[in-house]
Amino acid sequence: MAASRLLQSSIAAGSATGVRNPARSGTAMALGLLLRPNTPLSCAAFSSSRFSRLPSTSRACSIRPFGCFSSSRSSSLLARPRPSRQPGGVVVAAMGTVTEVMDPLQQRLMLEDECILVDENDNVIGHDSKYNCHLMEKIETGTALHRAFSIFLFNTKHELLLQRRSATKVTFPLVWTNTCCSHPLFRGSELIEDDYLGIRNAAQRKLYDELGIVAEDAPVDQFLCLGRILYKAPSNGKWGEHELDYLLFIVRDVTLHPNPEEVADVLYVNKGKLKELVGKADSGEDGVKLSPWFRHVVDNFLFDWWSKVENGTLTDAADMKTIHKMY
Repeated sequence: MAASRLLQSSIAAGSATGVRNPARSGTAMALGLLLRPNTPLSCAAFSSSRFSRLPSTSRACSIRPFGCFSSSRSSSLLARPRPSRQPGGVVVAAMGTVTEVMDPLQQRLMLEDECILVDENDNVIGHDSKYNCHLMEKIETGTALHRAFSIFLFNTKHELLLQRRSATKVTFPLVWTNTCCSHPLFRGSELIEDDYLGIRNAAQRKLYDELGIVAEDAPVDQFLCLGRILYKAPSNGKWGEHELDYLLFIVRDVTLHPNPEEVADVLYVNKGKLKELVGKADSGEDGVKLSPWFRHVVDNFLFDWWSKVENGTLTDAADMKTIHKMY
């Protein structure tokens, strides 16, 4: 009964402060899962509006009950300060002391998406908002390490698809990077460990969200997980990355419909063109910048793996036992 009253109070407070959907605030959602464990929910509630157009069979999932991990990080989620969403892209800190303006789409993703917290051996230890996971103050305390993935999509001419991140991205805006970079979320379909299916499900979802690549053009069984890297990188004074990043390759000819809220530009490159782009990033020519995770892969793995794409031996490169620590 106390939990029910608290949930009703949270919803009423959200309405009073202008939250567009107060029932999806962090406290309300957490209590809802406590009251109704294993309730089937639409994944569209946790992702972008573009994803909501996928067939309903692709969106249905079951959310694990809150607190299903014993870690104190997970069990204390209700006690942690969590920012709230306001109309017009304004983010209000949980204690009401800090405000900032954020692009509405990025705001929603930062506050609603729940990343999967892991230790450095990739063991799941809890979850937290995308917002919290990218705060440098949390990264510096070692409490924000989460799973991520980086997709490298090649066409049948063996050209690599790159994207330039949109200007509204919270971390590393307007930098060139690999095809798509994002996070599996703390939901049933993206927590599946067998054959890395959770990661591959998330990869398919984000290719559609960011680049408009439909599921038929990027079947989950066509993603090859080649390895994992562990890296840390500041973006600016407030934001940064600390990720255990799965590296996925796929060779497909696809139709692109980039989402301008996520992607500023796209470009297919051969090896020579990529080396030119790296050279420009090194010299600062034309203001070219590369994302830090992409640069780690370029410097350590990409060209060797690219040769294996060309000669059809890519599976020989897969090593999912090693986590390559880049710091």
